[in-house]
Amino acid sequence: MVLVFDVSMVHRPTRIAVVVGTGTEVGKTWVSAEVLGYLRTAGLKVSARKLAQSHEATDDPAGLDAAVLARATGEDPEIVCPAALTFPVAMAPPMAAEALGVQPPTIAELCDITPWIEGVDMALIETAGGLRSPQAADGDCLDVIGIVKPDLVVLVADAGLGTISTVRLCVDALRANAPTLGIVVVLNRFDSTSDLHRRNRHWLESIDGFEIFCTPEEVPSLSERLQGETPQA
Repeated sequence: MVLVFDVSMVHRPTRIAVVVGTGTEVGKTWVSAEVLGYLRTAGLKVSARKLAQSHEATDDPAGLDAAVLARATGEDPEIVCPAALTFPVAMAPPMAAEALGVQPPTIAELCDITPWIEGVDMALIETAGGLRSPQAADGDCLDVIGIVKPDLVVLVADAGLGTISTVRLCVDALRANAPTLGIVVVLNRFDSTSDLHRRNRHWLESIDGFEIFCTPEEVPSLSERLQGETPQA
C-alpha cells in the first residue's frame, strides 16, 4: 500500500519547513545542514528529507546532499533520500531520470517520503534547484509545497548582484499559490563588509518588507525562527 505523505500523520514533526532556492548552487544544503546541526546540538530531535537529488557521476557519495543532511541529523542517507531517487546526471531530477532511461517520479511519489520517526521537533524538506525547477514529471517546488503544507518556507538566495529581482519573483510566486504561507528569506554567503550585500539586505527588508536572515552569522537566529520563536536581538 502506498502511503502518500499527509500532514495529519501520527508522527508528523512538530514543525516542518520546506527549503527552496532562487536557483541552483545558492547553498540550500549548507543552510539546511547548519540549522539542523545547531538544533540537534541544542537537544532537539531533527530530521531531513531530500525529495530527489541529481549529481555528476564522478561526485563523491559522501558529498551528496542527502549525505550532508544525514550527517547533520544522524540519520541514514538512504532515509534522507532513497537510492531510487538519486540520479547520477547533473540535471533536474525528472530530466536526469529520463536521461538514464528511468521513469521519472511523479510529485505524489516524491511526497511519499520515508515516514518520520516519532517525536521529531524540527524537520526540513529540501527541494532541488530553484523554486520553479522541475522536481518530478508533473510538478515543481510549488506543487511540493501544496502537498506538504509546511509551517514555513525557507527561501535561500545569493547575497550579491541580482538577488533583489530573484527574491521578489520567488516570493511573488509563493504568495500567489499560498497567500498565508510563512516565508523567510536567507541571504547565504553574506559578507557584512560588502556594501552591495548590506544594501541588498536593507532593500529587501525596508522596501519589500521581507523577513531576512543572513548566513553564516545568523544561523542561531534562523534556527530559532524555524522553531516558531522570535529570535533574540
